[in-house]
Amino acid sequence: MSDWRPASGPQAAASRAAMMRRVREYFLAEDVLEVDTPALSPFAVSDTQIESLAVADSAVSRRPLYLHTSPEFCMKRLLAADYPDIFSICRVFRDGEVGRKHQPEFTMIEWYRLGMGLADIIDDTVSLIGNALGDSGPEQPPAVIDYVGAMREACGIDALTADSAALADAAGADRDLRATLGDETDDWLDLLLATRVIPSFATDRLTVLQHYPASQAALARLCPGNPAVADRFEVFLGPVELANGYVELVDSAELAARIACDNESRAQRGRPVRPVDTALLAALDAGLPECAGVAMGFERLQMLHDKTDDIDNVITFAFDPDYE
Repeated sequence: MSDWRPASGPQAAASRAAMMRRVREYFLAEDVLEVDTPALSPFAVSDTQIESLAVADSAVSRRPLYLHTSPEFCMKRLLAADYPDIFSICRVFRDGEVGRKHQPEFTMIEWYRLGMGLADIIDDTVSLIGNALGDSGPEQPPAVIDYVGAMREACGIDALTADSAALADAAGADRDLRATLGDETDDWLDLLLATRVIPSFATDRLTVLQHYPASQAALARLCPGNPAVADRFEVFLGPVELANGYVELVDSAELAARIACDNESRAQRGRPVRPVDTALLAALDAGLPECAGVAMGFERLQMLHDKTDDIDNVITFAFDPDYE
């Protein structure tokens, strides 16, 4: 039988509670409304980098239900229904994510700010992180760098024009790896980002990586000044990713096209094709206001605050795949 005891003690719980208060105090001072959204949905995210947990058999539904990977879709429906700036702190669920920095169930801070552009939402994110970490945060100002420039400096390639063969060469890939990743340029870019770019980030300051290639826009709008890149950013401290944010896509037709592309990629990779969130598309049809949003892992923040590299040290109960 597995150990019944919690993964961490009352000191970690006290640290979590204090950080939670600081996060809520930040949003209160900024006049951002806290909202609640359902965790269970008949829809699931199509993103090829994220896998949903399904409730296959349910007495209340004739089709599978899914635990949400983020409150994003419902929060956008709130914005389309004339809600002001909003935030949520909730438990989310992702399949296949277990390790020293991952749990299949974790806490997410997600928020949306009306009318903010990329620079504004980055500043907002950095300010929240600073308030959450308090004296444990980095003293150096953040470094804001462009994805294309970072990839050129670390790997000597142009992320917007390099083909899969050039990216494989830059990665020093052997025959087996080339066969595994094939011609998917975004998969090669993800590999180079993870193995060459992110490990070079400073450990004494935040690094903001912005303007991802348009092919990796996810639900971000394309940059008005350069549609080859997206108004998407991520925030890191050293190699640890803290936040992922966008200036949001508000065009329902473009969103439907991206979801269809995601599901086509899923089918090609032998992964489940996800049901399309028709309520989200209807909300965008009704009019999602210009806005920017961010998702941030709460436990990642606490790991930095408590100076630990193991997520088990900041949660009360860790997922145990061997529990009997």
